[in-house]
Amino acid sequence: MPANSNTIPKTKPVKFHSVGRRIVAQFCIFTLVMSAIYGLLCFALLYSLEDDFIERELQQEADYLTGVYHKTQQWPAPGNAHMALYFSKESLPDDMRQQFIDKPRQKEFYGTQGRHYHLLNLPEQQNVYLVAQVSEMLLVRPSRDGVLMLLFISGGFLMLVACMIAWMLGRKTAKPLKQLADLVDGVAPENIPEIFAHQFPNNEIGILARTLEHTMGRINQALEREKCFTRDVSHELRTPVAIIKNALEVYQVGHKGSRASAEGVNSIFNRINEASMQMEQTVTTLLALAREEQTAVAKESLALLPMIEQSIIDHSHLLEGKPVDVHLDDSCNTQVFAQQGMLKVLLDNLLSNAFQYTDSGEVSVSVIDGQLTIADTGPGIEQGISASVLEPNVKGSQSTGYGFGLSIVKRLCEHQGWLLKVVSGKGTRISVSVD
Repeated sequence: MPANSNTIPKTKPVKFHSVGRRIVAQFCIFTLVMSAIYGLLCFALLYSLEDDFIERELQQEADYLTGVYHKTQQWPAPGNAHMALYFSKESLPDDMRQQFIDKPRQKEFYGTQGRHYHLLNLPEQQNVYLVAQVSEMLLVRPSRDGVLMLLFISGGFLMLVACMIAWMLGRKTAKPLKQLADLVDGVAPENIPEIFAHQFPNNEIGILARTLEHTMGRINQALEREKCFTRDVSHELRTPVAIIKNALEVYQVGHKGSRASAEGVNSIFNRINEASMQMEQTVTTLLALAREEQTAVAKESLALLPMIEQSIIDHSHLLEGKPVDVHLDDSCNTQVFAQQGMLKVLLDNLLSNAFQYTDSGEVSVSVIDGQLTIADTGPGIEQGISASVLEPNVKGSQSTGYGFGLSIVKRLCEHQGWLLKVVSGKGTRISVSVD
């Protein structure tokens, strides 16, 4: 194997592209393109207006000359000194003649030494041409460089203004995005934010924030389910593990003194088998609670009385040495439609709590109008924790557990849609609607 086979390849750092900078850059490019197009259009418009002015003056002179010719049959001299009549192509000025012969439809010609001509073929006169030498009349062409410089400077000024506007707009647009990125960047699992979407505007950024909030909420729920599962497993499996351990100790003690009887051995292994089944049901129940999809676990019609009796037997050691009577009402002899594992975990938690905290008096179990009620004559729930007794890690000063029993009961009831009610005063009364 090569010496560097376990080397972890280094990932290249991802290049960061600022949204604000991209907005500024694109806005400036857009302004530059639009300024260039606008400048070219303005420049072309100036040329067109100047040509139209010359063409209109040339046409007016042509109308005057044609009108005089129709009256006198003679061509008068043009009224404008920069205009002249020519009666053949060959008589045209030397520096434009060949251009006209090559392009007879052209009306504008560039001569030598900066001369500029406009030509008009008089109507109804095939070889009569009115030519205007307009070099001294031009305004745009001589100042073309100045016009271009003006357009360039104004375009630069517009670019500067556009960059400032784009910077302000980009900063305003990117600010909530940056806040959102800072909010979710590098968040530790224990510090995942829960509610933050209301801080962002009601637009695409708000949609993204709401989506992230929903996703992080699901992550929080998944982490909470994982914590609850590991916590509940450690809490719920203590009893069956203790039963198995105790049964094995009894077997070992009996085996050392004398050969254990067949009945004693069978009794021990029956206890181990029942504890193993209880562990299996408990794990199945807690896994169902830990799933993200709260799918319906298979339910069946169960005889409630035997399950209560078995739970009482499993936790009877909590009543050893206590003057406590357990009253099991005849109403418990009924059928309940539920999932066996969840009902077993519910009964174990409620009865173990009642047995543990009752030092004298009575623990009663009854079912009235679909309400399973377990009541005890213990000291009741301490006033300081009564409001949060159903939350994890909440326990009284006399508790020897971890404070997870009633929180599991609460989650089971929420999962199954059962109504849970806790009343405490002189004793504690817990009711669960299991119908």
